Amino acid sequence: MARVFTREQFYELVWSKPMTRLAKEFAISDVALHKICKKHGIPNPPLGWWAKKAAGKKVKQMPLPEAKPGASDRITIADGDLSREYSALASVREHARIRASEGDEDQAAPSLPIIDRTLDRLRKAKPSDVGIVAADGAGVIKCEVAPPSIDRLAIILPRIARAASLQGFELVAGDGSAQFKSETEAIAFLVTETVKREKHVLTDAERTKEEAWQRKRDRAGRLNSWDNIFFDKPQFPEWDFHPAGQLSFELEQVYVFGSGSSPRRSFRDAKVQRLENMASDIAVGLAVLAAAKTEQRLKREAEQRRIEEERRRHELAARIKHIEDRRAAGLGAILAELAELDRLRNFIAMLIAEIPAEPTPRLSAFLPWAKDHLAKREARLSAQALEDRFAAEHLFGDDDDHGFTPSRWY
Repeated sequence: MARVFTREQFYELVWSKPMTRLAKEFAISDVALHKICKKHGIPNPPLGWWAKKAAGKKVKQMPLPEAKPGASDRITIADGDLSREYSALASVREHARIRASEGDEDQAAPSLPIIDRTLDRLRKAKPSDVGIVAADGAGVIKCEVAPPSIDRLAIILPRIARAASLQGFELVAGDGSAQFKSETEAIAFLVTETVKREKHVLTDAERTKEEAWQRKRDRAGRLNSWDNIFFDKPQFPEWDFHPAGQLSFELEQVYVFGSGSSPRRSFRDAKVQRLENMASDIAVGLAVLAAAKTEQRLKREAEQRRIEEERRRHELAARIKHIEDRRAAGLGAILAELAELDRLRNFIAMLIAEIPAEPTPRLSAFLPWAKDHLAKREARLSAQALEDRFAAEHLFGDDDDHGFTPSRWY
């Protein structure tokens, strides 16, 4: 839970122990602690000051200057995360905690139209069977709480919105429920109330029904008349459900690939902490989760680009192979025709050498036809004929990939 100090209290704390020790108590780096002091105009002991004091030398404590006009007299140190975050998120968290130091957990925060609409809808909503009212949809914050908790929300939500604004987030109405939006990300969230389940204890009226049925059952046993007796047995619920008054603020789930975990997204009432005093912690968690979401989005985009590039390379290779196969097939067809023409020339020459001066009627008809056929076939292999042929078959030009269809399985 965040800790709040006045400037005077924080100044005394800074001069009471070395910054490295104080930083460990706050689970923050001494560099970040120095930045918080600088942000709030609090001087801190210079290098070597504590060593001189330990050696018994005379040291001077710099006085606390007046706060800057309009600056808050409160310094908030948001709760640290004791889990092992990788360096990028740890750095984001530290910078967020520095920004959070300007907040004031105890100061009332102005409400916003989105919050007012949400509270109004909750107050008008009809409680469910377990005593919960809900607000959801465009222009409101998604909430599921008991009516007595609505007044608490009127305090909690404005404080969280103000703390989130220090981290660069604005509470906006999205297409669905309201979200916290920064320049790069929109984070969904909801507020819920725990519903307890307890074993049902019969009420006086239910016990009266139960006893009446037992008497009826006993009479049926004596008369040996069991008609419909078990159908008449009264049914009572096994469990009772009722709101526990424990509120929970839940940010959307963002899983950090490769880390085996995700940033904290749940903030709940507990014995020593209440949501009213966790606004800074929630806002810091919001900043960290948004950074994780940005990182995952960039990773997905990079992976998508890699997949697209891989697909493009596979498609290009397949297109080149398709073109080469078509060209090879076209050349093969030409070479096959040339070989056939050579055979035809040899055949005609052989016939001319073998037939007598006066050939038979059928040979007389065949030879002129064969020579004409040969001439036509040879004409089809001229330069211009080949140009026309390649154009018709979409070969050796810009349309070489004619008939190519990319595979869906790259």
